Amino acid sequence: MRRTFLVAAAALLSAAMLAGCSSGSDSTTTLRVGTEGTYSPFSYQGPDGQLTGYDIEVVQAVGARLGRTVEFVQTPWDAIFAGLEAQRFDLVANQVTINDERRARYDLSEPYTVSEGVIVTRADNTDITGLADLRGRTTAQSATSNWAGVAREAGAEVEAVEGFVQAVQLLKDGRVDATVNDTLAVGEYQQTTGDTGVKVAGTTGDTSEQAFAARQGSGLIEEVNRALAELRADGTLTRISEKYFGSDVSGS
Repeated sequence: MRRTFLVAAAALLSAAMLAGCSSGSDSTTTLRVGTEGTYSPFSYQGPDGQLTGYDIEVVQAVGARLGRTVEFVQTPWDAIFAGLEAQRFDLVANQVTINDERRARYDLSEPYTVSEGVIVTRADNTDITGLADLRGRTTAQSATSNWAGVAREAGAEVEAVEGFVQAVQLLKDGRVDATVNDTLAVGEYQQTTGDTGVKVAGTTGDTSEQAFAARQGSGLIEEVNRALAELRADGTLTRISEKYFGSDVSGS
């Protein structure tokens, strides 16, 4: 009787351990994606409270091509690469601008967005029309964003914010002089809000490309690039792009 009890107990313990090991996301069927969820029109909360946006739909299409369910992990931009390195997720989908520093630290996909940088000021500002005018001024930027680097290189002091909407609020409150961001994000903001308190005062003079980012050596980017090529070829990227911007910004 005692032997039977011990065998049964051991079987139950083994089953429990197996169940524990199988709980959570299966990395072979789930693609964990880090994204802000506060960066319209790329990654934001829809009226139903669900994540939506250009980046969200593109990475979901990539996941479908790979046969993997996409699981989003909302993370502030300034912590998003730390989260990637800590293996909280497998991929970053949040308009990661391709630059040499990021190429050296992460595996970056082929670009799925091509855009231009613009300088936003208050509508009544006449002193800032280009990057040279940012010297000695204060801009509001996500601290680790590509645009923060652009502003600093132009000689501006950067005040860290969590996203574009907060940057615009500081700008309208007179706490900063400008903010630098992507022309697509700025255009969508103006179209959606009708905010006449700010304007595009100038461009940064450079075109940027955005990509997905993964840990180096993960092997994931090769799969992602294959999926992106298929989505580009069958018109899916163009369709998603036109849905959010009215034109093809995918570089197809």
